[in-house]
Amino acid sequence: MTDGDTGADLFVDALESYGVDYVFGNPGTTELPIIDAIGRSDLEYVLGLHEDVAVGMASGYAQTRRYHAHGDDSITPVGVANLHIAPGLAHGLGNLYAAKVAGAPVVVTAGNHSTDFRHEEPILSGELAEMAEGFCKWSDEVLDVAALPTMLRRAFRVALTPPTGPVFLALPLDVTLAETDAEPERLGPIPNAGSGDPVQLERAADLLAEADDPVMIVGDEVARSGTDAVSAAVELAEAAGTRVYGEIMACEIDYPTDHDQWVSYIPPDEDLAAMLMDGDTLLFVGCSTNTTLTRHEEALVDPETTCIHVGPDPWQLGKNQPADAAVIGDPGLAMEGLAERVRKRLSEADVEERLERVGAVTEMVEAKIGAMGEGEATDDPRASKARLVDAVERVAGDAYVVDEGVTSKYTMLTRWDLAPEQYISNKGGGLGYGLPASVGAALAESQRDQPRDVVGFIGDGSYLYYSNAVYSAARYDLDLTVVVPDNRNYRILKDNTLKIMGGDEEDYEFTGMDFEPPVDIPKNAESHGARGRLVETPDEIEAALEEALERDGPDVLDVLVHD
Repeated sequence: MTDGDTGADLFVDALESYGVDYVFGNPGTTELPIIDAIGRSDLEYVLGLHEDVAVGMASGYAQTRRYHAHGDDSITPVGVANLHIAPGLAHGLGNLYAAKVAGAPVVVTAGNHSTDFRHEEPILSGELAEMAEGFCKWSDEVLDVAALPTMLRRAFRVALTPPTGPVFLALPLDVTLAETDAEPERLGPIPNAGSGDPVQLERAADLLAEADDPVMIVGDEVARSGTDAVSAAVELAEAAGTRVYGEIMACEIDYPTDHDQWVSYIPPDEDLAAMLMDGDTLLFVGCSTNTTLTRHEEALVDPETTCIHVGPDPWQLGKNQPADAAVIGDPGLAMEGLAERVRKRLSEADVEERLERVGAVTEMVEAKIGAMGEGEATDDPRASKARLVDAVERVAGDAYVVDEGVTSKYTMLTRWDLAPEQYISNKGGGLGYGLPASVGAALAESQRDQPRDVVGFIGDGSYLYYSNAVYSAARYDLDLTVVVPDNRNYRILKDNTLKIMGGDEEDYEFTGMDFEPPVDIPKNAESHGARGRLVETPDEIEAALEEALERDGPDVLDVLVHD
């Protein structure tokens, strides 16, 4: 026991001074000084029953608070997770990866053995900073309490500076127990990525003006930059007369899907993706995941196509396609500057001619992919994915949606005109992110003066990864409605088997891909403190959802759907 302030106290003081309200975690011995200091502070410790759940909650919280911060400069949109030494960090790596791909500003810490004890290789030992390095913007360890203020300030600034993402700091037990009279260092304002190189903007404008069939593909860095960036995307599309698509694996709303120039999201299908990107000039804005799930046999983009890249992350500019112009900058500010330049180069007649082609392509695409998820099984009483999505939209059209429906995702995206800052999904692709992220999102919404309903749209395979995340929602009385499109199998793996291996469905036994016997999801939810309900027919969906939304606290609706 120490008489003065310790490194743990300084850690907590720094978090409070940076606007943090919650620390997500699962406690362990090397974290006890921090847990004790949090208990004596105004911070609230949010318990997850697994370290990966804690990281997922912190990430969903951070993604949602980032939207809130676009209209309120006083909000620091960082999620903080505290994990338990090597095994705890290892448990959290799945959702740390998800946070990295989602660009979520998360600060993850883990306790570690004292620096003068590690030579004995005590239980739970490991190289923490090295373990996290591949999943973070920056990963390090604080080896002296004197360095703690600077490294905490640096961690927050690195996480928040575009392109945003997670960071990791290991905190040895002797550092958090050491006495210190240091104060937190001021965080200072976080810069945006700027308006872009004027030379590159001029070149990009020339290429767009010279195009015969320009196409704009928007990625999630647009949404992360705020609604002004989404508006700038509309402004640029209108100025250049482009048709507009969402990148493959788009997981935020980067463009209003009810706009006349919007065509569709690009699905992760080689033939469809190549067809949609068949223009002579492609403008990629804020993209990072615009490729297929597995190897494509042919090029998705013709090598002769002119390619323009815009975004805050230099790594993404020209990553998979050449860059005939590359603008490093904030997507919104860069698109504003590009739209201004393009308007000077194109006449109204030029734009109108391009828009005629946009209309023709839109009709063709709607005929090909507009019916996703509509298939009705005449002898199956369960709902189709389309019918479920339509019901959720009718009842909860203004809700904030956290999606890990996997095989239902493109049904939702093609049928529901979601608004900017209304939707996030699992961009990393690994199961087990969506349910914890839904809990974090519900906590973030609870901080608003007028909270939105939060709907977690979580496939049965995803739900069963971390069903104990529901405990955290119940423990903190969060208003969350989880809708589980339940086909009682890993449908995505069956679909991918057919794509990779070929043949028909009856040719395979699909080892390990069916839930037989099925897990009783409603009872599972109830065991964790939520309300659970099985919805067996399409006619029950809307009433069940209305009842769940009217109640406070967490509800889990297990909705049976057919493949």
